[in-house]
Amino acid sequence: MVSMPATESPPVPTTRIARTVAVTSGKGGVGKTFFSANLAAALSRQGLKVLVLDADLGLANLDVVLNLYPKITLHDVFTGKAELEEAILPAPGGFSVLLAGSGLVEYSRLTPEVREQLHGIFESVKPRFDVVIIDTGAGISDVVLYAVSMAHEVVVVATPEPTSMTDAYATIKVLAAQQGREQLNLVVNQVGRAGDGRGICNQLQQVVERFVQGPTGAAPKLAYLGDIPQDVSVREAVQKRQLLLELHPGSPAAQGVVQVATRLLARSPVSN
Repeated sequence: MVSMPATESPPVPTTRIARTVAVTSGKGGVGKTFFSANLAAALSRQGLKVLVLDADLGLANLDVVLNLYPKITLHDVFTGKAELEEAILPAPGGFSVLLAGSGLVEYSRLTPEVREQLHGIFESVKPRFDVVIIDTGAGISDVVLYAVSMAHEVVVVATPEPTSMTDAYATIKVLAAQQGREQLNLVVNQVGRAGDGRGICNQLQQVVERFVQGPTGAAPKLAYLGDIPQDVSVREAVQKRQLLLELHPGSPAAQGVVQVATRLLARSPVSN
């Protein structure tokens, strides 16, 4: 037997460091949760171990999008009725989900207890996955902002509607001021023509550069990840409570999600 020289040490096991991505929006109804689920499916198809954490505490609907009927949710983990491992469920599309309960008023405010519990769960799941997607609520409530703060990267989902763009701008402004975000990713959903999203991103960037300043005095940069065209297949998938990538993988909207996933992976993770 050949002995190892005293100057050498045995190899240290590597620890998985998950890529953490918060998907958020300024207003509801822009397809944020639907996008999060299909993005997870697209990333899973590239061989990654993915978890979607439903951080829309109190108004969760990820289970509806995926046609899941969970017996155990984050609420049960928070209250000590179940272990975290019991709440992590397999989802269609090859990824895992950690679902929140619906209609839970006690989680609509970011109390110190909720903050501690959510942070503890997030830190526990990160070493187990390659990518953790945090599907936040809409708007700029304290719960939403804290959920976003846990992720290294942020994807803001908007539509071409003026109200959505206004609310997206408000979200970007708050994230720059409160969290010092220097770069955010933008996905434009429900565009009339493929490629329209880039123009919308440029317009929004101009407004941000004019009116928004982070702690360093510089305006945050918007990285355009792509757009998702209006597509009748999306409505059918929503009604059937199925992933678009499984029901109509060749549809324009599904291909748009796949392109967004590819661009996201091609970018170096941003640490904030």
